Amino acid sequence: MTLQPQTLPAADTASQHPSRRNADPKEIDKFSELAHRWWDPQSEFKPLHELNPLRLGWIDGIAGLAGKRVVDVGCGGGILSESMARLGATVRGIDLSSKALKVADLHSLESGVAVTYEEIAAEALAAREPASVDVVTCMEMLEHVPDPASIVQACATLVRPGGHVFFSTINRNLKAYLLAIVGAEYVLNMLPRGTHDYEKFIAPSELARFARQAGLDLVEMRGMTYNPLSQIYSLSRDTDVNYLMAFRRVAA
Repeated sequence: MTLQPQTLPAADTASQHPSRRNADPKEIDKFSELAHRWWDPQSEFKPLHELNPLRLGWIDGIAGLAGKRVVDVGCGGGILSESMARLGATVRGIDLSSKALKVADLHSLESGVAVTYEEIAAEALAAREPASVDVVTCMEMLEHVPDPASIVQACATLVRPGGHVFFSTINRNLKAYLLAIVGAEYVLNMLPRGTHDYEKFIAPSELARFARQAGLDLVEMRGMTYNPLSQIYSLSRDTDVNYLMAFRRVAA
């Protein structure tokens, strides 16, 4: 199982056509069907709830979220969006699932944590509001879209020079296949079967290349590991499966 680096002619990329939806309808439908369960910590989204304190602390430690303007790309039901707002950031969550956004908006009203949500593609928002925010987050999304390089470019366009962009995704190798798909979906039943497509996994070298082409400099890369015995997630240097990458937009 191998995946060649994704290269598309510039004229065909979603970033060249902001109105084109860089999304797989089946992926949107899959998560929309589960939208009502986003905020149930024992649901299919349990891993996201357990991962959230780790990724939140990592993002805040690098960018200092208090007082920052943030866009959360692929926000889903708003788990990360709300947690960043709780730390004092002004947050806009964007997604292409109207059902997930309705759940996110309702939870924001119930929790009293102010977050603005909008159904819009990252490419379209970047074209409308370039260099408009201090921080962009895009977590657990790149492995679900047809053209991840276009999303990376949109995130780089959205952030101001000197601002930070954060990604998390899944590496592409045999270990990742065995743990993220066979283990998580079929053995441990941590995720619904069919959640991930191995061919869409992204090697760190590929994500780093997309970022360099978009004018982003790498700040830090960390792995996220799961201990099935203790059932605890932790940050580590092991990027074989789940990993995070922090970038900074090159100053003008």
